[in-house]
Amino acid sequence: MRLLREHGWDVVGVARRADRLEALAASTGCETFVADVTKQDDVDALAAYLDSTGAVHALVNNAGGARGMGSVEESSVDDWQWMFDVNVLGTKRVTSALLPLLRKSWTPGTSVDILTITSVAGYVTYEGGGGYNAAKFAERALVGVLRLELAGEPIRVIDVAPGMVQTEEFSLNRFGGDKAAADKVYENVQEPLTADDMALAIVGALELPHNVSVEQLTVRPVAQAAQYKVVRGPLLPKQ
Repeated sequence: MRLLREHGWDVVGVARRADRLEALAASTGCETFVADVTKQDDVDALAAYLDSTGAVHALVNNAGGARGMGSVEESSVDDWQWMFDVNVLGTKRVTSALLPLLRKSWTPGTSVDILTITSVAGYVTYEGGGGYNAAKFAERALVGVLRLELAGEPIRVIDVAPGMVQTEEFSLNRFGGDKAAADKVYENVQEPLTADDMALAIVGALELPHNVSVEQLTVRPVAQAAQYKVVRGPLLPKQ
């Protein structure tokens, strides 16, 4: 969001926590709207607000997250429900609500964009990832089907799949607030991705010429060759 503002975009930040949005608005000058993407009434109110403020040229679906590392047998159904509601149904709700606004905002010689942050967890399964893998596979399928359904319209459907990104909350939430366990994920990994790295990828995809569509973009740190292959320690050329 900060990078989009630096590039001259008018941005509306949407999230559940008003205090976080207020701080973001103060530091970037963006507009904000408090909404929970798991609640249809909130999403409908967001669409009505955006319709009243002018054209909408891009939607970035970034709501999501993981909860738990239990096996398929033993993991919590409540955790799975939350992951599907936020990652999959949240993306569906917002996309359905804003598509009419995106269509209305299009002008000849331009594109409008639906960019969704999925995950490499939507491409390859791993032990302990059952609920998150399932949700991200479903979200990726949603994006792929949407691209086919919108073929013939000047709407780019972009899937950005991050690998290992070290942020304040993702792993902490996944491990139920256990900071030591969350920190261990990134222990001795040279330069895992940051939110700023992902911002560069997102803004880069949105700002390509209108006839260029990045359908699927996988972004990993150099230290991560695959979900199951992470190098811990310095990255050095072979001697």
